[in-house]
Amino acid sequence: MRIDGQSALVAGGASGLGAATARALNEAGASVVIADLNAEKGEALATDLGDRASFVEMNVMEADQVQAAVDAAAGRGGLRISISCAGIGWAQRVTGKQGPHDLEIFHNVIKVNLVGSFNVLRLAATAMNENEPDGSGERGVCVNTASIAAYEGQIGQVAYAASKGGVVGMTLPAARDLASRGIRVCTIAPGLFDTPLLAALPEEAREALGATMPFPSRLGLPEEYAQLALQIVENPMLNGETIRLDGALRMAPK
Repeated sequence: MRIDGQSALVAGGASGLGAATARALNEAGASVVIADLNAEKGEALATDLGDRASFVEMNVMEADQVQAAVDAAAGRGGLRISISCAGIGWAQRVTGKQGPHDLEIFHNVIKVNLVGSFNVLRLAATAMNENEPDGSGERGVCVNTASIAAYEGQIGQVAYAASKGGVVGMTLPAARDLASRGIRVCTIAPGLFDTPLLAALPEEAREALGATMPFPSRLGLPEEYAQLALQIVENPMLNGETIRLDGALRMAPK
């Protein structure tokens, strides 16, 4: 799908992977709706990107808020591109000195990362279904974000790995559901990336994490995630696939 002149939604677009993707889409000529809980960062990014960008405050777990963001993007000539980057993490073992894993926290991680991703997907796809097909029959492209923890979750990552495994698991059936409508669905599973979460670590710890990557031996850059997201949008044969973006990293138990 051509990016120039299209309308795009980036959920979780105020920082990290989402912000890099919003910026890349804008530079490629798309009109971008940045949707995020962080209004300060989201509005600042939209202002920086200019007239073709706007911000909508959004919680992925709230259907009315997601619908408002989808409507804002659809109002710019029809929503064609949806990238979902919103998510949270949590570290806790199944059981330990403090007792069993907190069930409410487990439920919340699943709700944000998996149910939230599906919430964006279902509403974005519904809006895309109203589009006229382009010259190749496409109405839209949806990209979700998982993690290599979906495959090699480490000790203490049971909630996070379960949520991201769910995102991987829904990719193919969602693509099959939407194939007849000309809407593609793919997922990116990043490895260790230089996001705000890792930015809080000491430089020594960041370098140690980067050194675990076979090649390149460094943390991934948000711009590299954004590059892949745009390549998925542009390549019509990418559909129903989860793509690892990890420098050949395979996570050890801890």
